Amino acid sequence: MSEAKVEPLDLPTGVLTGDETRKLFLHAQKYGYAIPAFNCTSSSTINCVLEAARDSKSPIIIQVSTSGAWFYAGKGVRNDGKDKKKTLEGSVLGAVAAAMHVRTVSKFYGVPVVMHSDHCAKKLLPWFDGMLDADEEYFKVYGVPLFSSHMLDLSEEKDEENIETCVKYFKRMAKINLFLEMEIGKTGGEEDGVKHEGAISELFTHPDQVWKVHEALDAISPNFSVAAAFGNFHGVYKAPDGGNKVKLTPEILGKHQEKIAAELKKISKPVRSSKPTFLVMHGGSGSEKSEIMEAVKNGVCKMNVDTDTQWAYWCGVHKYYHKNGHRMYKQVNYSQT
Repeated sequence: MSEAKVEPLDLPTGVLTGDETRKLFLHAQKYGYAIPAFNCTSSSTINCVLEAARDSKSPIIIQVSTSGAWFYAGKGVRNDGKDKKKTLEGSVLGAVAAAMHVRTVSKFYGVPVVMHSDHCAKKLLPWFDGMLDADEEYFKVYGVPLFSSHMLDLSEEKDEENIETCVKYFKRMAKINLFLEMEIGKTGGEEDGVKHEGAISELFTHPDQVWKVHEALDAISPNFSVAAAFGNFHGVYKAPDGGNKVKLTPEILGKHQEKIAAELKKISKPVRSSKPTFLVMHGGSGSEKSEIMEAVKNGVCKMNVDTDTQWAYWCGVHKYYHKNGHRMYKQVNYSQT
């Protein structure tokens, strides 16, 4: 975080709206920090994240993936559906259940929370549709959406289709005060069955691509962010060839900001700062601190964390079992042999 005196964050505790999420990201950019976004798969992982946020006195982002949401609902719930309308209903049910849990308990932890859904590829759009339906129903009753934010990841498609799809959904989302995250360029590795094995050049988003996204979405609402690729990979960071061809280059994110600022000036539109768009870092596990700080300096205000916390959770369970396993066997009168 920047060494400048930090103004208090004037946000409510509990789940934020899209407008409030934007206010949080503006604060993060101004003072040089990024909010961690933790993938959660159960009420226990959600509670762990909320407790850590409370103890750190930090805002937090809780997010669910398609498979993580299905796990939350229970794998006993069908996810294939007997008809197209019911496809991914297990993932929809789990995501809604997770959001309801976060809304119920988060205020008691005393921190602002962004409730977010992670990558949604083209083949997973029924999941997105189901969550938006739930948002709209919740909005009718309470005047706010169930979630704070959703992500569309059409990076596997052509840029034109990617942006057109985001525009279509964003128009619907803006009406109920939701924030949108989108991805352009391709993050390496695999996430929820979407794997990138294409050209290395595709792992670096060009400033022209980011400007086209900003131009299209900003015409609808300022409540959006862009996950632009800069050589990053899902999972612990390692380039396909060990690092000789692909290098994590967060400094190129600054070029995106410069491009947007220049284009806005050309059409006499105000430029809010040297970082006129919100950027997101995916695939951050295993990155060097210097790389993360460079990304934040160039406008990253949200950083996804998954692999690190999966490992930390497993290590905690494993350590507890080795320390207390004999007591557990005794309690159930079960022989270890």
